[in-house]
Amino acid sequence: MDKILLIGLNHKTAPVEIRECFAFSDTDARSALSALDADSAISEAILLSTCNRVELLLCCHDTEAATTAAKCFLAQSKQVRLSDFESALYIHRGEAAVRHMFRVASSLDSMVVGEPQILGQVKTAYRLATEQKSSGVILNRLLHRTFFVAKRIRTETGIGDHAVSISYAAIELARKIFGTLDNRQVLLVGAGEMAELAVEHLIRNRADRIVVANRTFERGLGLATRYNGTAIRMEELPNYLGLVDIIISSTGSPEYVLQHGDIKGAMRNRRNRPLFFIDIAVPRDIDPRINQINNAYVYDIDDLNAVIDENVEDRRREAIKAERIVDEAVIQFRQWFESLAAIPTIKALHAKIRAVAQAEMQKTISHLGHLTEDDRKAIERMTEAMANKILHEPTRYLKSEGCRGNRSQSLDLARRLFNLDDENQKKSDGG
Repeated sequence: MDKILLIGLNHKTAPVEIRECFAFSDTDARSALSALDADSAISEAILLSTCNRVELLLCCHDTEAATTAAKCFLAQSKQVRLSDFESALYIHRGEAAVRHMFRVASSLDSMVVGEPQILGQVKTAYRLATEQKSSGVILNRLLHRTFFVAKRIRTETGIGDHAVSISYAAIELARKIFGTLDNRQVLLVGAGEMAELAVEHLIRNRADRIVVANRTFERGLGLATRYNGTAIRMEELPNYLGLVDIIISSTGSPEYVLQHGDIKGAMRNRRNRPLFFIDIAVPRDIDPRINQINNAYVYDIDDLNAVIDENVEDRRREAIKAERIVDEAVIQFRQWFESLAAIPTIKALHAKIRAVAQAEMQKTISHLGHLTEDDRKAIERMTEAMANKILHEPTRYLKSEGCRGNRSQSLDLARRLFNLDDENQKKSDGG
């Protein structure tokens, strides 16, 4: 598999100020693929560009020449001196490149193991390559196997399960508390990025009603409108404490937004219905003394981080299973790649046997002038069937596991047994 080369840099090898220099838009990527495809050392190319990595996946005639060409391309295309980023580059060849590709698409190489976005980004990179016709037989096969491996890992492991972000952990905690969020009413205090991420998770978990309170009413209204919720002013908070089941707060306030006294009065009207507070703000929005009130429960950022730490450890355990699936897939791809070496010999063998069969059939038919058209077709079918049966066993062997240990010897023997090289020489000589 020495024809396959991967060269790139990512969040592990390069700081953000280097990575941002190599961001490729779709238009940039198309131009880049055209430039790479035009290089004589490179036969196939795919470019993956995300906020955390830029990678060139190449199939090449000359690995060393392609490595040099790839480095020069990155430097010239983004006007960055090679000396400024060369130490951040990693280079994988052959089996290591295949393994890396499988791990990247399966999010085993991501900043957050198990994150789902990278697979879509790899698919986009492949789509661009196919549109630009810079991907061929080998990289097409590799990317199709990559998608299969990533899907299998998602299906057979829990690598994508459980929350590993604060906003997602908040919703997962709420779901654990209630079992389901169906018909639950949620009040969001604050309308920033954390709140928006929380709303997206709430929608996926089918929360019944979402109310948004924000100091800037217009911003709260914008968030509520996007998700079919209700926007209220901060002054209206006391009126809703008796109506909702979960309060998620993420403001930038330097003081508590909800005080112990506010909740103590509201709980009398709730008739012992529990009220859960999830405080994802730093500094905290919710007075921790609220925990002392019957049926009022407060969870803060430290509680959520404990959930995340546990979930990250779960994902790490699942990643061990995923690595086994990757190992298996690498072996299968290597076997496919090695079988490519047999294709010219198999094609030559098929061509020779069929040519001999056709020639002998024509001689026989020419001496049997009384044959009907049906008779001729029957003889042709028989000849084709005999050729297929003769070819079946040598073809199966040349493609099989048994040939892989000494493939070059087996191919050489097959070519000498059937005199295939002399036949090819005659054709090239015009004989």
